[in-house]
Amino acid sequence: MAQSHPQLHLVKHPLVDHLLTEARDTQTPPDRFAQLVGLISVILACEATRDLRLKPHRVQTPLTDFDGKQLAAPPTIVPILRAGLGIAHDMFQLIPGARMGHIGVYRDEKSLKPVNYYENLPTDAAAGPVFVVDPMLATGGSATAAVDLLLARQCTDIKLICLVAAPEGVDALNAKHPAVPVYAAALDRNLDSRGFIVPGLGDAGDRQFGTGA
Repeated sequence: MAQSHPQLHLVKHPLVDHLLTEARDTQTPPDRFAQLVGLISVILACEATRDLRLKPHRVQTPLTDFDGKQLAAPPTIVPILRAGLGIAHDMFQLIPGARMGHIGVYRDEKSLKPVNYYENLPTDAAAGPVFVVDPMLATGGSATAAVDLLLARQCTDIKLICLVAAPEGVDALNAKHPAVPVYAAALDRNLDSRGFIVPGLGDAGDRQFGTGA
């Protein structure tokens, strides 16, 4: 956890360092970049889900009964479209009983303000924990808008998972929603004049899907 950002949980792991370095490389092709996003997200998700509540669950093994455990409430994964889809796909495979909602938010390139354009959530999303996922926490505008929307739907157990965060984005989210923890692979240096994270990953959506310049 970064001392100056108490709500930020930096997931330190040799595999994360290796995979994230490869993801930063401009020579990494889109298919491999998308794969790296998924691999890193699984490691982040394992940390972010450590406190999920469990309930007893009895099963029959090949030899006898076994009193085990299962998740007590259905988690909901909410990618911020479109870049968040790469994280959401692998988390969806990892977490038993997960549902997936979608929130569409884009950043106006002139004002750098978030613009909501799409929402589709499970009707009972508030029944369990909600994980908002987006590869980049840059200005914090999109993440804050997504949390605003989820709170309006009575969701209270909300976490954000991202690959790379900028200090400005972490501070902006914390200023509006101090109870929302952030799980990230790296806290980068700063934002540039265009609102891009430095050193960052570039445009994570374009790099995953092979679009853009």
